[in-house]
Amino acid sequence: MYAYSIRRLIGAIPTVFAVIVIAFVMIRLAPGGPFDSERSVPPEIAANLEAAYKLDAPLSEQFVSYLGDLLTGDLGPSFRYKDFTVTELLWSAFPVSAQLGLAAIILAVLAGTAAGAYAAMRRNTMVDAGVMTLAMTGIALPNFVVAPLLTLVLGVYLSWLPVGGWGGLAHALLPIIALALPQIAYVARLTRGSMLEVLRADFIRTARAKGMSDARIVAHHALKAAALPVVSYLGPATAAIITGSVVIEQIFGIPGLGRYFVQGALNRDYTLVMGVVIFYAVLIVILNLIVDLLYPLIDPRVRYD
Repeated sequence: MYAYSIRRLIGAIPTVFAVIVIAFVMIRLAPGGPFDSERSVPPEIAANLEAAYKLDAPLSEQFVSYLGDLLTGDLGPSFRYKDFTVTELLWSAFPVSAQLGLAAIILAVLAGTAAGAYAAMRRNTMVDAGVMTLAMTGIALPNFVVAPLLTLVLGVYLSWLPVGGWGGLAHALLPIIALALPQIAYVARLTRGSMLEVLRADFIRTARAKGMSDARIVAHHALKAAALPVVSYLGPATAAIITGSVVIEQIFGIPGLGRYFVQGALNRDYTLVMGVVIFYAVLIVILNLIVDLLYPLIDPRVRYD
């Protein structure tokens, strides 16, 4: 498994490099520059600013210089947040995004698995149809639509929860629910489909013949066998939730990675945008590797020897 992990990490290097190249070219080709919003300065000062941040060199030289700094772990200074490096900004914001994303994925797994298993146990009934209809609705509605609706109903009309900021459980509930709802729908559909197949297996019929209750069959046998597709989905889903929090963090004013990404893009803070993109790319690679390593623990037939 150790050798497999090393091979996967080495195999991910071209993918991460391609992400770096595409992101670097796209952000540099975008109209405007990092100092366009500053008050008008003499041409000499503008030239000094560009020289200080190596923006006066050809694009190819800028890329080689950036790549050299990146290999040493230096993501460069932020153009907008003075006296802060991009690394410092990322490490200050990541705990917030991680808390938000992990809470949302845990809620999605618990609620989605329960809903999917319940629907599978009542296949082709009104309950099954109702759960799947709600799941399809959850998939169809993006979280940037759900978030304002939750804010309007639960925050403004009913005044149950604060509609912005970050400082405690009450502030976290609305963004966590908004992030988790689409994932609950996906997990419910995956769990239902996998459970329907497992419930027709011989070992389930044997358990029923021995007189086990449906609840015990699901808890002790069916759920574990049906978990593999859900686990496969969790790697990219966790990454999608953390990256999807870009919009949610902006809507609720949460000081996470997503908010830095949006502000960096609006202000043409090249190094900050590149830092967030690279961070997300590496995070996706690591999460997918973790999911692959979990397979043998769930299904002993899977081996990486």
